[in-house]
Amino acid sequence: MTDALTNLLDLDPAQLVAFCGEMGEKPFRAKQLQRWIHQYGASDFAEMTDLAKSLREKLATRAVVRPLQVLSDHTSSDGTRKWLVDVGNGNAVETVFIPEETRGTLCISTQAGCAVNCRFCSTGKQGFSRNLTSGEIIGQLWMAEFALRKSKGVAPGPKGERQITNVVMMGMGEPLLNYEPTVKALKIMLDDNAYGLSRRRVTLSTSGVVPMIDKLGLDCPVALAVSLHASNDALRDSLIPLNRKYPLADLMAACRRYLEFAPRDFITFEYCMLDGVNDSDRHARELIALVQSRQNPVPCKFNLIPFNPFPESGLTRSPDHRIRAFAKVLMDAGIVTTVRKTRGDDIDAACGQLAGEVQDRTRVQERMQKMSTYQQKYGEDFGRIVEIRS
Repeated sequence: MTDALTNLLDLDPAQLVAFCGEMGEKPFRAKQLQRWIHQYGASDFAEMTDLAKSLREKLATRAVVRPLQVLSDHTSSDGTRKWLVDVGNGNAVETVFIPEETRGTLCISTQAGCAVNCRFCSTGKQGFSRNLTSGEIIGQLWMAEFALRKSKGVAPGPKGERQITNVVMMGMGEPLLNYEPTVKALKIMLDDNAYGLSRRRVTLSTSGVVPMIDKLGLDCPVALAVSLHASNDALRDSLIPLNRKYPLADLMAACRRYLEFAPRDFITFEYCMLDGVNDSDRHARELIALVQSRQNPVPCKFNLIPFNPFPESGLTRSPDHRIRAFAKVLMDAGIVTTVRKTRGDDIDAACGQLAGEVQDRTRVQERMQKMSTYQQKYGEDFGRIVEIRS
């Protein structure tokens, strides 16, 4: 019977107002509902004591707050916590909480699997299953916030200490290829009657879906991180196939346009450090030329990510001394550069390790093994061979 009910986790603020209107209720009821659901963690309408009994009875017949089912819950030795949540039909996604002294960051998934197939990401090796609904995306924040409060004895409600201060859409999937549900979830995160997060504290990470970057700037601009990982088109084509559709010149132009609307005055470029692939001083100098063009510079910072190896990739992590040398080249050019600290790798919760339980529907693993064989055979010429064949 619940299949016919509206899951209120799926509704953004404007939709919740419209839903209340359909029941003959005034807009302020939507705000009350939002506070109960997203600030108090209530899923039972009977608990919402400042709602009229007649409204609670209507809600019981028309709506539901349907949380995600947690399949597993693991905490790393460094405090990182990873949940595996069921999204139906044999698919599951992963959500990761990273605690730090001054903030708590939640890494959220937007798809079951991923169709982008970045070579260094273990999610991509399993292929794409489906997009998540907005309720499944915001449901990860709902689930994590109140699980963390419960474990720490923090009372629900707006006066209770918020456990999650930052959200990054860097989990499984490409957020901009699941655009509408992702934006609906963002609007709930930002709404003062829900989580009230600052746009500066919500970061969307994309592999470079240029038209959707432009659309996000108009619809719901938040902090933007771009998975760059290469300094030239031939190399990026081999690591991120999406680059063949939206090459670096187009991507840089989209980043400049986005900054007109962004809550921050810079773009974060994520760069996974791959031994012998993209980590030379020459690659660093190419990056400098890319973002510091005299005519069209892109204000930015670089976040260098030590690669988290998995067998199917055929790739290895750059040595620490090489990462430091690479960072120095960028910093000497005046570019703010950080090296991401690896967190949660003992529970496979580190960057690039999220795999969930999705079926390999695209034979990604087979193709990646072939690609690794080609690279070993042709060495430095591999990028040029890929460019010619594409």
